[in-house]
Order: sequence, then structure tokens, then C-alpha cells
Amino acid sequence: MSSVLSKVSCPNDLRQLNAEQLALLATEIRDFLVRQVSRTGGHLGPNLGAVELTLALHRVFDSPTEPILFDTGHQSYVHKIVTGRRDDFDGLRQYRGLSGYPSRAESEHDWIENSHASTALSYADGMSKAFEVRGDQRPVVAVVGDGALTGGMCWEALNNIADSDRPVVIVVNDNGRSYSPTIGGLAHHLAGLRLRPGYERMLKNVKGTLGRTPVVGGPLYDALHGLKRGVKDLIYPQGMFEDLGLKYIGPVDGHDLASLETAFTLARNFGAPVLVHCVTRKGYGYAPAENHEADRMHGGGAFDPETGASLSKGGPSWSAVFGEEMVRLGAERDDLVAITAAMLNPVGFGPFAAGYPDRCFDVGIAEQHALTSAAGLAAAGLHPVIALYATFLNRAFDQLLMDVALHKAGVTLVLDRAGVTGEDGASHHGMWDLALLGVVPGIHIAAPRDAATLRSALADCVAINDGPSMLRYPKTALGPDLPAVRVVDGIDVLAEPHDGPVDVLLVSVGAMAGDALPAAERIAEAGYTVRVVDPRWVTPVPPVLARLAGQAGVVVTVEDGVVVNGAGSRFAQFLRDRQLFVPTRELGIPADFLPHGSVREVRAEIGLTPQGISRRVVEFAAAMLGREELRTEEPAVERPARSDDR
Repeated sequence: MSSVLSKVSCPNDLRQLNAEQLALLATEIRDFLVRQVSRTGGHLGPNLGAVELTLALHRVFDSPTEPILFDTGHQSYVHKIVTGRRDDFDGLRQYRGLSGYPSRAESEHDWIENSHASTALSYADGMSKAFEVRGDQRPVVAVVGDGALTGGMCWEALNNIADSDRPVVIVVNDNGRSYSPTIGGLAHHLAGLRLRPGYERMLKNVKGTLGRTPVVGGPLYDALHGLKRGVKDLIYPQGMFEDLGLKYIGPVDGHDLASLETAFTLARNFGAPVLVHCVTRKGYGYAPAENHEADRMHGGGAFDPETGASLSKGGPSWSAVFGEEMVRLGAERDDLVAITAAMLNPVGFGPFAAGYPDRCFDVGIAEQHALTSAAGLAAAGLHPVIALYATFLNRAFDQLLMDVALHKAGVTLVLDRAGVTGEDGASHHGMWDLALLGVVPGIHIAAPRDAATLRSALADCVAINDGPSMLRYPKTALGPDLPAVRVVDGIDVLAEPHDGPVDVLLVSVGAMAGDALPAAERIAEAGYTVRVVDPRWVTPVPPVLARLAGQAGVVVTVEDGVVVNGAGSRFAQFLRDRQLFVPTRELGIPADFLPHGSVREVRAEIGLTPQGISRRVVEFAAAMLGREELRTEEPAVERPARSDDR
């Protein structure tokens, strides 16, 4: 282990280091991060850019007593290293290993474990209020990225924080713009002057004295105050924060430890809300990341630490197929427009934006605005397609319900990374959409199982102009097409022993077909006849499902969404509404916060593998049909389903 890094196991160790040791430590941390993340994957670029910033925070603030909150959390790797978790990095983002985000289960230094953007300021506001109620004046620090400030929730929190004298320190980690840092004696002098209590008292005294001066007092104070603000606006590029009532320091060189410590110390000692604007460079200190034009190695899988080249085998992806189809549809329809929430390339909109730049809108981290803006686009005669990670749609449910669906707006939602997503853990599993969206009146929900049905579903969705439509697909690799053996009134039959009654009707939702088909083979080996169908449309339920269910002894649905109020629940209710009381069982994701790990490992834990599906179907069929149960063999990786997984 490197000499300085090996001596750091808690924040207090940082305070014992001199400037030379700190510089060496920063270099060693970057080397450590590159080595570790090259093996496990993760958010490399943001953390390389936050090394000095994090070291300075922990030298100035007394964590965990003085909370340090990281917005989104993917920039917390250095924080983890200096709070005693360096030796756990071999398990970063691995099943039952170190989380890629703050985790309260890991350390008392992690007060929150948010990993959706634009939330840390609201946490900080609430914590500082709680401390104030208890007579505690400790500071609370919130580290937010410049991207997070595009989210409306940040500004709601800022409005509340600014209207107080609570000691909240807002650190803006700005790695998205090339501001030239304001450095040197004048900048330090002005920042120090403006944050001294005596300076504030002087302003109040001047205002009070001039206010008592007849006729000219008020106008003279306004003129002097206006001159002060004008000078500040020339020096400080973020005058809007001071317009809110927040004291502002910056821009500060986010890779200069001395400047950072000076700024943070001034902010800490001020005792009221302060915003410190730090300019950093994502990927700083690692040439492959700094030269990576797309996102400076923001996040990804394993890579060659020498070159930065990805070790992924590649291959077609769901996002790429969606992007190609959007370009094709865009050529046919000039009313088709695209909306992304700071995810242009990850969701596959890059080719569409290149081909139709005037028809592609990136609204920033603002999913609520994206939905209502889309409703406005639809009202004015266009058909917007919004592509989001499935987990982020949760933030805009009200807008979908009241601004899109209530207005019967022709808006298409495309949810990428639906279902179990793997290493990013609880906050990123896109498992809630089928349960949430099922209650939206008039919505059409499609779940394609392969590239062919994805293309077909997208074309069908954008043809719907009298209400919202949605399609979803997973993060997993895109496998080969799974053609239907026959189509029955819109429902694809993927496998069956014969045309007629069967023991089991296995209803597979979307990409779960890749697991349902091998599960069906195991069920057949256990002595049950089984038909596998893909309804393709989750909502509205295809009417022919009732006829197919009437030909089965039991009906089992399998989906990669939360099982409570999910697609299977709607299918079962659909059958009951038609007085068809065939035994039904729904298999899916339990209503729980799932751990991080590979998709295979997480699915194994909840029983969503061919082995787990077949075992539970056979158990259910044996119980309902009165036959002796024939168990399927379980592999070593299979783990018992949780008690709430029906």
C-alpha cells in the first residue's frame, strides 16, 4: 500500500498531513481509484474530479458530527476511502460488497444514501432545521453538481435555505463549464470581507443610519447597495445565488487544496447559508478520462487501466435499437420530437439529435418539467417521445397523471433500464413502473421482448395521439429475436405442446421471455403441459387472454417489475372481472429495496431465474391440480425467494 494512503483510515488522519503529503495522497488516491474501478466498473470520472474537494471538506468539517451530504452519491468514492472503507473496494458494486453510493449500513459518515439527483439540499435543509430546533448550531454540508442544479427540487430547497440564518454550506462541484477560477489576493480579500460578521453588521448599521436620514437616506442606500452588487456581478459569475440571499464564494479552483480549505473555512465560520462554487474537471489526473470526449468516463464497466479502453464485448443493445428506430421514424414523421433529461447518449438519442437537432430537447435533470413540457408539445400538434431511465420516471408521476393523461396528450414514454438493473442498487432498479403506471387512465403500456417487438411497439406507440403510451425494456444484453410460433388475436404464443387445453398458461411480460421459455422446458420435464404467451401489451389487457386462460388449469404470470399491483395483478383482475376463476399466481419482484450486484445474482435472490420460476410454477400446479409435486433441480447460485414474493 502506498505510504501516505496507508496511513489514512479516518478524517482526523488527514488533518495531520502537511501540504506535500496531501499532494502525494491525492495522486495515490487517483491511482487507487483507477486500479479498483478498472476491475469492478463504476463512476470513475466524477470521483477523479472530486479528490481535492473531498479531502478539503474532511479537513475542515468534523464528519460525522457535521454531516457531509453528497448529491447523487456517485461522487462519494473518495469520501469512502478516507472514512475507513479503502480495504473494501475490491467488492465495489459487487453482490454483498461495497455500495457505489453512500450507505448508512456501511458507515456513520453516510447520513443519507440518496442516488437520485437534486435531493441533497432538501436533506440539508431538514437536518439544519432539526439541529436548530434542538439548539444545535453545527453546520450541514451539501455537495451538489452543476447538473443537479438543473433540477427544480434544488431551487425549492435553496429558496428555503436562503430564507434562514442556519449554517448550511452548499458546495457546488462544477465540472461542466470552463470557468477560469478567481484566484489571488483580491479574490480572497473580498470573500473574507463579505463573510465576516462585522461586514454584515456594518451593512445593517449603514442601512439603519441612512434610513433615518430624511429625503436622501433611502435613495442613497439603494444607490450604494446597487453599486456594490454591480461590482460583485463583474467579479462573481453566479450573482443569482446572492439574489436569493445566499452568500457566495467562488469560483474556487477545485483542484487547489489550499484555496478549497480557505473557502470552506470561511464558509464554516460564517454561521449562515453560504454557497461555495468549486470548478473541477471530471476525470482529472487520468489522461484516458480527461480525453474521453463523450463523458470523461463518467461511469461504466471494467476497462484497461493503462489505456482506459472498455473490456466489454459490446454487441447490440436495447438503447441502440431504440435509437435507430427513432431515426427511421423521424424521417417519416416531421412531427416526431425527442426529449431527454440529461441522458442524451445513454438512452440512445444521440443519432436522432445528430440528424434532427431542432427536434431534440435536453431539459436537464428535470423529469417533472419534461413530462409537462411534452404535454405542451402534444397540445401544439407534435408527438414527443421522452426517454428516461425507468427509475427516474418515479419523480414525475403527478405530471404524467394530471398533465399528460388528464389532457389525453399524445406523449410516448420510453423507459430504459427497466426491471433489475444490477450494480447501482436499490435506487436504480427500474422495478416500479408497471405498478405505478397501471393506475393511469387511458395509458397504453407495451413490453417488448426482443429487437423486433421493440421496433414494432415503438411504431405503435407513436401512432397513439389520444393519450399517453409507454414501452419499457431492461438493461440486460439484447439477445436474439424470439419469434412467435403463432399469433392469437394479438397475443404471441411462444411455445406450446399442442393446440388445446394445457395444465399451465405461463404469461411472460416483455424481456422475461428469455427466462420463461427455459423455465417452461423444466416445467414440461416435471410432467406438466405448458403454453408460453407474450401479450406484448400490458395495458390495456388483450381480450383474448381470457380465452387462453380458460384453456388452462392454472395461470402464472412472470414480470421483472414489482409484483404488488404489477402486470400480473392486472391480468388476474381482468380474468376475475370476466367471471373466470382459474387459479392464478403472480411472479415478480418483491416490494422491497433490492441490493446491488449483477442482474443474475439479484434475480437469483428473488427467484426470477429459469430455475426459480419453474420451481414455483411446479409447486403451484401440483397444489392446484392435485398431482404429486415433482421438484426441479436447483443450482448452487439459486437462493430462496423472499417471503413477500408471491
